[in-house]
Amino acid sequence: MDQLALLMEGFASALTPVNLLWVLIGAILGTAVGVLPGLGSAMAVALLLPVTFSLEPTAAFIMFAGIYFGGLFGDSTAGILLNTPGNSSAIASTFEGHRMAKNGQAAKALATAAIGAFIGGLIATTLVVFFAPTLVRLATVFGPAEYFALAVFAFLAISAVVSESVIRGVGALGIGLALALVGIDGPSGTARFTLGLPQLFDGISIIVITVGLLALGEVFHVASRIHRDPVATRINAGGNARINFKDFRKALPSWLRGTAFGAPFGLIPAGGAEVPTFLAYGTEKQLAKRRKDPEFGTTGSIKGLAAPEAAANATAGTAMGALLALGLPTSATAAIMLAAFQQYGMQPGPLLFERSGDLVWALLASLFIGLVILLIINLPFASVWAKLLTIPRHYLYAGITVFSVLGVYAVSSSLIDLWLLIAVGLLGFLMRRYSIPLAPVLIAVILGPMAETELRRALAVSEGDLGILVGSPITITLYAVLAGALVISALQHLRHRRRDAAEEGKLAATV
Repeated sequence: MDQLALLMEGFASALTPVNLLWVLIGAILGTAVGVLPGLGSAMAVALLLPVTFSLEPTAAFIMFAGIYFGGLFGDSTAGILLNTPGNSSAIASTFEGHRMAKNGQAAKALATAAIGAFIGGLIATTLVVFFAPTLVRLATVFGPAEYFALAVFAFLAISAVVSESVIRGVGALGIGLALALVGIDGPSGTARFTLGLPQLFDGISIIVITVGLLALGEVFHVASRIHRDPVATRINAGGNARINFKDFRKALPSWLRGTAFGAPFGLIPAGGAEVPTFLAYGTEKQLAKRRKDPEFGTTGSIKGLAAPEAAANATAGTAMGALLALGLPTSATAAIMLAAFQQYGMQPGPLLFERSGDLVWALLASLFIGLVILLIINLPFASVWAKLLTIPRHYLYAGITVFSVLGVYAVSSSLIDLWLLIAVGLLGFLMRRYSIPLAPVLIAVILGPMAETELRRALAVSEGDLGILVGSPITITLYAVLAGALVISALQHLRHRRRDAAEEGKLAATV
C-alpha cells in the first residue's frame, strides 16, 4: 500500500499539462528516430539526451519515459515494414512481422506490436512498482557460471530447437561466434582476427551485422529474384489496422507468454531483450508446429509477432526497475539513461528512493503515461506508417539501402564499416539462398562476448575447476531444461522426417 500511495503522488506530479506535452513530444521523437534503420531506441535516447538538459529534472525524466518506449516501438516499426530492426531487441519481431507486411497485413502487424508493447510494458512496470525488492534479490543470485549457462541455453535453444535443421542451426551459430571473436580480447589485450586493421580492434558493430544480414541481405535476395519471382517480392500495404476480437483472442496468450519471458530478463545483464524475445519467438514456433499453423513462416503469424514484442517491452520495463533500485544498467538504452541520471547529480541504487523519491515515483508514473500515449498515438497511425510500403519496390529497396548505409556511417563515420556492411549483406544473401537461419547468427554475435567473458571469469574464480559451471541449482536447472528440450526437438525432427518420407512414398506409389 505504501508503494501505491507513492505512485499516486508520482501521478499527481506527472499529470500536468506541461509534463503531458513533454511525454508526448518524447514519444513522437523517440518513435521517429527509432524508425530510421541503423539507429534504434538506444540511439534515440542518446541523440535526444542534450535536448533535455535545459529542462527541470521532473520534466526531463518524463520526456525520457516517452523517448524510451517510443524508441522501442520505432525499432519494431522499422523491422516490420522494412525488415530492418532499429535495435537487436526487435530482431525476433521482424521474422513474422515482415511476412505479415508482405502479405498485405502491415497495419495489423503494427497494431499487434503496439498492443503487445503496451501489455508487456504495463505488466512489467506494475511488477517494478510493487515487487521491486523481491525482484532485486532474485537478480543478485546470478554469478559468472549462471550467466554462462544462460548464454549456452540461448545458443542451443535458438540453434537446435527453433531452427528447422539442427546442422544448419549449429552452423549459423558458428558463423555468429566467429564474427563475435573479431577484436581485442578483453582479459589479455590481444588482437584477434583483425587482419592488422586498427578499425577492427573494437570488433564488428552489432549494427553493421544486424543491418547487413537483415536489410542488405534482403535487398540482395529480392534483387536476385525480382524477375524470376515477382509475386513473392511484391509488398502490399493494404489491410485493416484494427485488431478484431478474434485476432485479440488469438494473440492474447502470446502477449502474456512473451511478457512472462521478458519480465525476469530485465533484471539481469544478459544482453538486454534479445534472449527473451528469441525464446518467446521459439516457443510460439514450437506451438505452431504442434497446431500445424499454416501461417507461421509463410504468410506471417500474429502470434509469432505478439510474443517477442511483449517480451521486449516487458524486459524494458523491468530493466528500468533494475536501473533505479540497483544502479545496474542491463541494456544499452538503460546505460544511456544512467548517464542522464548522473547528469542531474543522481546516482541510481538502493538510496535513490530515499534521496530522490519524488523524482523516482514521478518517473515510474510517467512510464505508465508514456505507454498509454504511445498506444493512443500508434494505433490510429498504424495505417499511415504502413503507407511506406506503397512505394514502388525499386524505390523502396533503394531507399532501404541508402538509409542502411547512412545509418551505419552515422554511428561510426568509418569506411571500414561500410565495406563490412556489404560483406555481411552478401553473407545474408547466401544464407537466404541456402536456407541457413539468421537467428542463431544474431544471438551468437550478441551473447558471444558475454558468454566468453563470464566463462573465463568463472574459471578464474574456481582456479580452473570446471565443476563451478554446474555447481549451483540455477545452472543445473538450466542445463537440465536444455537437455530435455534438445531431446524433444530431436524426436520431433525425426518424427517429421519419417512422416515426410512416408508421404513421399505414398505419392510415388500413387504416381
